[in-house]
Amino acid sequence: MYGRRVLIGITGGIAAYKVCDVISTLAKAGAEVRVIMTDSAQEFITPLAVATLCRHPAYTDANFWQPTHKRPLHIELGEWAEIFAIAPLTANTLAKLTYGMADNLLTNTVLASTCPILLAPAMNTDMWEQVPVRRNWQLIQTDSRYHSVGPDAGILACDRVGSGRMAEPEQILTQIESLLHTAGKRDLAGKQILISAGGTREHLDPVRFIGNPSTGKMGIALVQAAVHRGAKVTLVHAPMETKMLASVQQVRTIAAGSAAQMQQAMLECFPDADLIIMAAAVADVKPAHYTAQKLPKRALPASLPLEPVPDIVAQLSTLKQPHQRLIGFAAQTGDILTPARRKLQTKKLDAIVANPIDIPDAGFGSNTNQAIFLNSEGRQVEIPPCSKLQLAHHLFDFLQEEAGN
Repeated sequence: MYGRRVLIGITGGIAAYKVCDVISTLAKAGAEVRVIMTDSAQEFITPLAVATLCRHPAYTDANFWQPTHKRPLHIELGEWAEIFAIAPLTANTLAKLTYGMADNLLTNTVLASTCPILLAPAMNTDMWEQVPVRRNWQLIQTDSRYHSVGPDAGILACDRVGSGRMAEPEQILTQIESLLHTAGKRDLAGKQILISAGGTREHLDPVRFIGNPSTGKMGIALVQAAVHRGAKVTLVHAPMETKMLASVQQVRTIAAGSAAQMQQAMLECFPDADLIIMAAAVADVKPAHYTAQKLPKRALPASLPLEPVPDIVAQLSTLKQPHQRLIGFAAQTGDILTPARRKLQTKKLDAIVANPIDIPDAGFGSNTNQAIFLNSEGRQVEIPPCSKLQLAHHLFDFLQEEAGN
């Protein structure tokens, strides 16, 4: 985020207070943040509060109508911004944007800009479900400049339970990060992508299992990046936090606790996929015997007989069609390249992500990662430490370059 230019537009809704978290997080990450507030937005939060959070004075219509700049303010801001996020987006401003109306600083800046625009609607459920509002929402999304996040369903400020709740700050920040990387391109539109994520569990009894530390964060990042780039995504996931699953939208999700369950789900979804990414940390072995009742401590075996689990990647590679690409992950300690190259060749993968798990802030459970991408043609690209979302985008860039896109 450091040095990136983010313009935030705030319109009049109670959800405006949540945007303060977005502004603060961006500023702390080193982004240059500028904020435009409509007159009604100032009824909910003050320009002083916003200016304090973004380390720059907030712009209002008072600035717009006074010739205090060498060039018109809306032109300067429109040309300056790399991305323009409008949150909350009210029904009134949605209508103005849909029909190209410009009667304040915010709407004039939209017309004076060419950057991607992220819209985060927020309104009462009955308002959101009105025919004109739904029509405007559908119409504006036919313009490739506009991207959307939310709205979600939940308890609204009016005590109503339903759709219309603004997306959470974390969701907005994630999409801003994606748009800064892609500049708004949807280069995966029309693609069906199948992604596995998380660490499988091989149970000895209902409460004990062989597992690994994978949280599924990398897989979730891959899903988010793919969706933001226009793909249709299916996620097959091992057990993971509910909050993480809630962070992905417009995605089909299939729960798979064990390697056998993941194998079944992947095989069922495989024929429809153009791109398959096996980011899950699948167990290598499982207890040879499963007991349906919890074993008392005294009955636990002194040694645990094990047997191998299905090799999902190897099986998928035998089924792969010419139009499909299969990507694997190799989580390793020490030398990560040698075993990754071996897996790439023996499993007949199109590409592999060699991922160190013995380096701080990389691998299982971390929010950041680093990797080396290898493909079957011998190309190798090293990705330095970055967020897992950025690593996901770098992987899709790598794969798109190989496909000639």
